[in-house]
Amino acid sequence: MITVIGNLKGGTGKSTVTFNLAVWLALNDHKVKVFDLDPQATLSDVGDIREEDEYEPVISISRSFDKLKKTKQEQILVDIGTADTDAMKKAIEITDRIIVPVPPSQADIWSTQRFIKMVLDICGKKNMPQMLGFVNRADTHIGVRETGEAEDALKMLPHIDLIDTRLYQRTTYRRSFSEGLAVFELEPKGKAAAEVNKFASMLYP
Repeated sequence: MITVIGNLKGGTGKSTVTFNLAVWLALNDHKVKVFDLDPQATLSDVGDIREEDEYEPVISISRSFDKLKKTKQEQILVDIGTADTDAMKKAIEITDRIIVPVPPSQADIWSTQRFIKMVLDICGKKNMPQMLGFVNRADTHIGVRETGEAEDALKMLPHIDLIDTRLYQRTTYRRSFSEGLAVFELEPKGKAAAEVNKFASMLYP
């Protein structure tokens, strides 16, 4: 299965989500291939750190779209960026589903709307891949309303389904990513680890 992680707006956490999913899949005995089609190459950078520090399992990250081929034996993750629209369009054309991380802000909801329209223009209604959105970098303060409002807005958008879980704004995500580790490797019993385990289990039951 090919899963694209994407959105039009920068700063949504695509690379962090892709990396944590890749490590989770590898640790759960899946064959996984990862593609970094974002010219910013953030995902490739963290892959280099992981390789230099010799962490297991090894996460192989390719930057070549030509090597992206669907197989039944592998889970394929693709991090896309809008700076390379050609690669982004090609990935969208062949993907089975698109995971859309959406930070809780109105600007990100607007960006998600434009992204859905772009996918629709590329694929057409008959060939639309499954699109799954979720609130990423949710606020941990219970009194902040933006997270719930963002989820309500996502529920109203056409052609996308809400994943009923959140990933929160936690320092563990930044710390682990900079060290080439998934959150559940850095802090196995932490809140971020529990969030990612639940999130990944819903995507790959």
